[in-house]
Amino acid sequence: MPVDTAPLDEESRRWLEELRAIDVVRNRALARLHAMLLRVSRAEANRRRGSLPSDVLADVDDLCAQAANDALAAIVRKLDDFRGASRFTTWAYKFAVLEISVRLRRRAWSTRRVALDEAAWGRLADPAEDVQRSLQEREMLVAVRRAVEETLTEHQRSVFLAVVAEEVPIDVIAERIGSTRGAVYKVVHDARRKLRGVLAMAGHLEER
Repeated sequence: MPVDTAPLDEESRRWLEELRAIDVVRNRALARLHAMLLRVSRAEANRRRGSLPSDVLADVDDLCAQAANDALAAIVRKLDDFRGASRFTTWAYKFAVLEISVRLRRRAWSTRRVALDEAAWGRLADPAEDVQRSLQEREMLVAVRRAVEETLTEHQRSVFLAVVAEEVPIDVIAERIGSTRGAVYKVVHDARRKLRGVLAMAGHLEER
């Protein structure tokens, strides 16, 4: 079944024509696109500069170059996916932002320990110690902890705790356990679905 495409603006049409050309024309377009992606990567890294550790800042230039390289490769692979819903440059910017964001997160976590075990519960507030919480909130925390311990598999529990309690980025977890971002996301999704079902049956949530 054909996919609808929006009418292309002149600039986007020119980008596609040149990137699909051969020899000199294509090479020049690739060089221009790479330079643009590098600028976008640097701008995004600079926007996040205030939250980056000093050791990551030292590697920013190299990380931006890697991000631009991989963004360019991804755009070339997915050129036929561009449907004209936005300008080509807007579509391409997103690849660079994604690539540099992933690299900055991975680099920031590269020297940090990721707790994929029960110790991660320590990151969550102990309901018995927080007198400011309402009784309902404390009961919910207890119910969640029990559901995590009794309902999830060991793998689901460790990944779920890392994401929720340790706030570890999904792509970082995927790298640490030798998996993919999609596979880790599915583990977290399935764990949350299980927990919602258990909590709903116990009367803590409304079933959807």
